[in-house]
Amino acid sequence: MTADATQPPSGGGAKWQDLGVRALSAAVLIPVVLLDIWIGGLWFELFAAFLGILMAHEWTVIAHGRSTSQFALHALAALCAAFLPREIGPMMTLSVILLITAVAYAGVAFGPRAKSTWCFVGVPYVALPVLALVVLRHDPQWGLHAIIWIMLMVWAADSLAYFAGRIIGGPKLAPKISPKKTWAGMGGAMAGAAIASGLYAWWFAPSVWPLVVLAALLAIVEQAGDIFESAFKRFHGVKDSGHLIPGHGGIIDRVDGLIAVTVVAAMIGFLRHAPSAAQGLLVW
Repeated sequence: MTADATQPPSGGGAKWQDLGVRALSAAVLIPVVLLDIWIGGLWFELFAAFLGILMAHEWTVIAHGRSTSQFALHALAALCAAFLPREIGPMMTLSVILLITAVAYAGVAFGPRAKSTWCFVGVPYVALPVLALVVLRHDPQWGLHAIIWIMLMVWAADSLAYFAGRIIGGPKLAPKISPKKTWAGMGGAMAGAAIASGLYAWWFAPSVWPLVVLAALLAIVEQAGDIFESAFKRFHGVKDSGHLIPGHGGIIDRVDGLIAVTVVAAMIGFLRHAPSAAQGLLVW
């Protein structure tokens, strides 16, 4: 969950003008999200599915010109990612997502609309984060901790990137893609993620320092997710992915870094301990 604004604009007060509405939106949304994470089970699957459907809507509006068939395929992939892992397992669910991706690809390739690379990446972009969230949360021992750890780490990275970018400024990170992001913001993101990870891991994890280092590295992934979404919006000439969340834009604007981190974190956990991605992520 990242903010595409880590370079101070001109004017002392202008660079903080969105802070109030951003803070208010976060104050409303964060408790709801944490409650759903804590409940888990079907309620968390519904939350993940709803998130995926919102992302599918915003992506297809921008990349596919409001195509109802593409929205249906993207949304179907998100629903499968949310509800199938419990029934058929994550690998079979991944196969279903790949099948839906192929159908969506064919629709783009043989459709009448102009094509770009962005038209072909929407289904995995929408569905894989949903699958990663659900697979991580399903672990009865480590799933709750894994999702909260990821959320806290990303929120801290987002917040310190915001403040470091505005207070320090300096050289830009990706001026042609996301001109407001700075290297100072990147440093703030890494520091914020490491601090949040260390504090939370000190409470529950058998080892703290590996998760501190991992969080700092995942903060780079978080910033990359932000830049990826910025490139998507810049290509299509839009400022925000939507207008759902005051101060943040659309849902993709709010979760761009989170979804990148979640996918990479789930992959790390699965590669380290395939029966439980959450345990593989947190137990070192």
